Amino acid sequence: MGDTARRGEGERMTSERRPPDDFDARRAFAENGSALLGYAVNALRDRPLAEDCVQETFLRAWRSRHRFDGARATERTWLFAIARNVIVDALRARARLPRIGDDAELETRMAEAIDPLDRLRIIEGLAALSEAHRTVVVAVHIEGRTYQELADATGIPVATWRTRAFHGLRALRRHLQGTEEE
Repeated sequence: MGDTARRGEGERMTSERRPPDDFDARRAFAENGSALLGYAVNALRDRPLAEDCVQETFLRAWRSRHRFDGARATERTWLFAIARNVIVDALRARARLPRIGDDAELETRMAEAIDPLDRLRIIEGLAALSEAHRTVVVAVHIEGRTYQELADATGIPVATWRTRAFHGLRALRRHLQGTEEE
C-alpha cells in the first residue's frame, strides 16, 4: 500500500480510531461517558461509586493516552477495558471492607430499619404521579438509569426526561411533606 493510500486512511479516521496524541478527553467523555456509567452502575450496583470509577477511567486514559493503539482497538473498546480494570479494583477494595453479616442479613436489617409507614407514603406518592413522571423517577432515582438511556430506549429527548423528573420529584416531595404534617 502506498503512502498516499495510508495517508488517505488516516484522514478518514473516525472518532473511534484516533492516533494516540489525538485523545480528546472531553470528546471521549461526551461520546462514551454515559455508556461507561451504565456499565459501571450495572457492575457495582452503587451509582456514586460508579461515577467515581468513570472519572478514574478517564483519568487513567488521559495518563496512558500514549499507549493507545487505534490499530488494535477502537477508542471505545480501550475505554471499556480501562473501566473494567477500575471496576475490578473498586470491587476488590469493597471486598476488603469489614462486613457485619452476609448480604442477605444486611438487606433484612435494612428493610426492618425502614419505617413501614414511610415506605407506604413513598408508594402512595409514586402512585399519585402521572405515568410519565413515575417512569422517570423510578428509572433514574431508583433503578439508577441515566437520562440518555431513557432517551435511547424511548426516543423522547433527554431534556424532556429531565423536565419530567423535576416536576415528578417536586410532586412527590409535596405529597411526602403533606403526609408528614397529618
